[in-house]
Amino acid sequence: MFYRHHTVALLCRRTHLPRALFHACAPRAALKRFKLADIGEGITECEVIKWSVKPASPVNSFEPLCEVQSDKASVEITSPFDGIVKELLVQEGEVAKVGQDLCTIEVADDGTVADDPAPAPAPQAYRQSRLAPQAWHMLHPLRHHSPPPQTRRPHPLDPNVAPEVRAQSSSAAKDVLAAPSVRHYARQNAVDLSVLAPGSGKGGRVEKRDVDAFLQRGSVAGTTSQGVFGTPEAAQQHAQDITIELSRTRWNMWKAMEKSLAIPQFTCSVSLDLTDLHNFLPTLNAHIPAHYLPASARPSPSSQVVLPTAFYTPPALPEVPPEAQYTRLTYLPVLLKTLARAMRDWPLFRASLTDASAPPPSGGSGGGSRPHLTIRPHADISIALSTPTGLYTPTLQAVDAQSVYALAGELRRLAHLGRQVPCALTPREMPRRGGTVSVSNVGGVGAVESATPVLVPGGGVAIAAIGRARWVWDVERGEGRGERRLKVGVSWTADHRVVEGAELVAFIEAWRAWVEAPQRLIADGV
Repeated sequence: MFYRHHTVALLCRRTHLPRALFHACAPRAALKRFKLADIGEGITECEVIKWSVKPASPVNSFEPLCEVQSDKASVEITSPFDGIVKELLVQEGEVAKVGQDLCTIEVADDGTVADDPAPAPAPQAYRQSRLAPQAWHMLHPLRHHSPPPQTRRPHPLDPNVAPEVRAQSSSAAKDVLAAPSVRHYARQNAVDLSVLAPGSGKGGRVEKRDVDAFLQRGSVAGTTSQGVFGTPEAAQQHAQDITIELSRTRWNMWKAMEKSLAIPQFTCSVSLDLTDLHNFLPTLNAHIPAHYLPASARPSPSSQVVLPTAFYTPPALPEVPPEAQYTRLTYLPVLLKTLARAMRDWPLFRASLTDASAPPPSGGSGGGSRPHLTIRPHADISIALSTPTGLYTPTLQAVDAQSVYALAGELRRLAHLGRQVPCALTPREMPRRGGTVSVSNVGGVGAVESATPVLVPGGGVAIAAIGRARWVWDVERGEGRGERRLKVGVSWTADHRVVEGAELVAFIEAWRAWVEAPQRLIADGV
C-alpha cells in the first residue's frame, strides 16, 4: 500500500494531470438554429418536400435533414451538427425563405456561447466515473494504451469551422461518389452504397441505375428462394394503385399549360430541304476549332512545319469545359444560326410581349393600358430540354452573334447540366425574361414528322418543333425524273394576338432561304 501511494506521489510531482479531469460540471448543451442557405443565384425561397428526421430524434453530421425544392431543382440538405433535433420550424409542404430557420438542434457545447442556458451540473458519481478511468490510465500507461482520438470530418455548412479547413477535409474525404438523390434513393431501399462502389458513372460515381440493378438482382433471388411460398394476398398487395404527387417542376408546367389556354395560337407546318446542309456539314466538321475538340482529338503542334504563333503569341482562347467539347457537328446548331439570321431581318420575332398591367419600358412608345412589345437587339432563342426532373427551357442569348461552333458547344453543355440529378441548370442558363422564340427538337427523341407545340405565357411570340430528318423522293426535282432529298418537318405555333398568320409564313420562308442555301453564311460570317 505504501508503494502504491509512493508511485502516485512520484507521478504527481513529475507530470500535471489535465485540468479537464477535475472539471466539476457536466458538458453543456447548446441549441443551434439551422437556417436555409442560399442554394443558387436568384433563388429566394424553397419548398420543404420531406423531413428525414423527427423531433427528439438523434442526428449525426452529414445525415439528411430534409429535402427542399425550388423552381429550378431539388436539393437534399444534411445536418452540420451531431445532436438531437428539438423542433421542426417549417413543416412539409411549406415554403421557407433563404435565411429562415428550418429547425433547432441541441448539440454539445464546446465552450461557445449557447443560445439557451446549459443544464445543471451532473451528480458527484458522474464526475467520479469520468475521473477514475482517466487517472487509472495515467498510473498504468503500459498495461492499457488507448488509441488517439480520431478527428472528425467537419460538415461543409458548420459555421464553427474555417472555410480552408472545410475545403481540405472535403478534398481528403474518401466517401462513395453519389448524388444526394441517389443516396436518398438507396437509403429508402436499404442499400449500402459502399457495396456498389465503384459505380457505372463518371469517375466511379454510383448512379440510380446501379441501385436499381442491385435491387433487381435481389428481387430475382428473392423470387427464386420463395418459390411456391408466395401468397395471393402478397401478389394482390403489389397490384394496388400508387398515388404520386406532382413534383414542383411538373406543377409549374401544369400551371403554365393552363395559362396557355388564354393565348389564341396560330399553327402551321412546313418541310425544309437539308440536302445542301448535309453536304456542307463535312466541311464544317473538318475545321472544328482546336479548343472545342477533346484533348485526345486535338492536332499535335509538332505536326506543323511553320507555326502561326512564331512571330507573336496571341492571347489564349477562352477555356471550353470538357462537357462542351465535341468532335462532330449536328444539324441543330446550323438550324439555330440560320433561324437567328432570319430573326435579324424580322424584328417582330425579336420582340417580347409585356402585359398591360406592367409599366412600359423607358423609351417605349406604348401608353395607356395597352400591352407593348419590347424589341431586343439580338436573337434570344430558348431550347426545350427534357430532364430527369422535368421540362426546362434554357436560353441561348445573342445567337446571331455566336458562331456555329460556339452554339454546338453551348448545346452540349446545357444538355449535360440538364442530365444531372438534381438539375444543375442555374438562373444564368435560365434568365427570367427567356427567349423570344423557342425551339423543341422532338426529332431527337423519336421519328416525328410534325407536332403541335404549345406557346405558354412568357415563352416569346413563337415556338417551333423540329422533327426527324429523313431521305425522301422529291418528284418535283430533276425535270420530272425526281431526286432523293433529305427533308425535315418543322411545326410552328405563334401568338396570334401579335403575329399575323401571313407574317409567320413569310418569316418561315425567310428562314427556309437560309437553311436550304447554307453557303450564304460564308458571306455573312459563320
